Amino acid sequence: MKIFFVFAFTLFTCSISFSQNALEQDIIDVEKKLIEWRRHFHQNPELSNQEFKTAKKIATHLKSLGLEVETNIAITGVVGLLKGDLPGKVVALRADIDALPVTERNDLPFKSTVKTTFLDTETGVMHACGHDTHIAILMATAEVLSKHKDKIRGTVKFIFQPAEEGPPPGEEGGAKLMIKEGVLDNPKVDVIFGLHINAGTPVGTLKYKKGGIMASVERFVIDVKGKQTHGSQPWSGVDPILISAKIIDGLQTIISREAKLTDEAAVITVGKITSGTRFNIIPETAQLIGTVRTLDPEMRSMIEKRMREMSATIAKAYGGEATISFRNQTSITYNDPDLTDQMLPSLQKVAGSKNVQIMKATTGGEDFSYFQEVVPGIYFFLGGMTPSNESKGAFPHHTPDFMIDESGMLLGVKAFTQLTLDYLNQ
Repeated sequence: MKIFFVFAFTLFTCSISFSQNALEQDIIDVEKKLIEWRRHFHQNPELSNQEFKTAKKIATHLKSLGLEVETNIAITGVVGLLKGDLPGKVVALRADIDALPVTERNDLPFKSTVKTTFLDTETGVMHACGHDTHIAILMATAEVLSKHKDKIRGTVKFIFQPAEEGPPPGEEGGAKLMIKEGVLDNPKVDVIFGLHINAGTPVGTLKYKKGGIMASVERFVIDVKGKQTHGSQPWSGVDPILISAKIIDGLQTIISREAKLTDEAAVITVGKITSGTRFNIIPETAQLIGTVRTLDPEMRSMIEKRMREMSATIAKAYGGEATISFRNQTSITYNDPDLTDQMLPSLQKVAGSKNVQIMKATTGGEDFSYFQEVVPGIYFFLGGMTPSNESKGAFPHHTPDFMIDESGMLLGVKAFTQLTLDYLNQ
């Protein structure tokens, strides 16, 4: 009997080893397709809420794998459902699929030459933030996992999300609309994982942070009302431009004197000022438009409260009026601390412990944050720095020269695959 159990255990161990080897080989084998898909999407980018051809190619691939596929979610979104052989929880994996109104300057054989009109301006269209790699990584992950349904104890939901960069003016879109249309239900998602390739992070590296990893993004508009008069007689009116300058100066003291920056970073930026029609007229109104970035919910509330108070008070002190409105662009991208601790070994397993590094929070924003407000989630960064940029520094995301190293993408597939299997089988 003892011999039988030893024999059975040996067979079981060999089965696990063979199964793991088969999984690893399937990940290696998908790399050629991974690169082909990325180059296709890079050469054929589409703006937010216009990703029709992108969505069609994604859906065709998912259907070829035997997944249950839904299309036209949040206008152009695609969702694929992979049910494992055993019952269990539901993991969602998300990739954003839209491009930007940027004219590419890179000299690549698959360079984007797509042109469009965006907000009445002629421009190129480019995947200048790496969303083309995200699509390809999630398509490859779906292909790998579809070959190993026997290892899946539960269900995997592949979410291809449009309009991460923000829907066109007057339209809904992005993660908010997907949630509104039920993407996290039927079946109900337990956790969600997302990644973002980064041109400034070396290939082979994963970066993460517990808690707030990316900032909430608020758009604010301050309308200032004064009293119009001749430019030669300022005492006869109330100058809204002067009031605007004082408000801008005052807002920065909220950051430098009131925000506890040793806890988390925060930013207030005025990006646009509109006022006046002529050099010798003090106008009646002015408008300030800008953004607030925060990483802590309490700090976010405090800053908004103080901006309302300060704008109105400063304007009144100079004889004018000011009102402020806020529009939420994204919430805080918040990595659930317990889930992050639970899944950290999975990331270390695929990248090596020394290559999984804690990062500082960034004041950039991500609408993946809306998913994390509904279910626990982890968002992490994937190294994609090109060798030519290691010494001189990478071109920033959202620029005409943005470029990534395709050799970094396979680690993204490995990370998504490992996170999924480990979570469902724990």
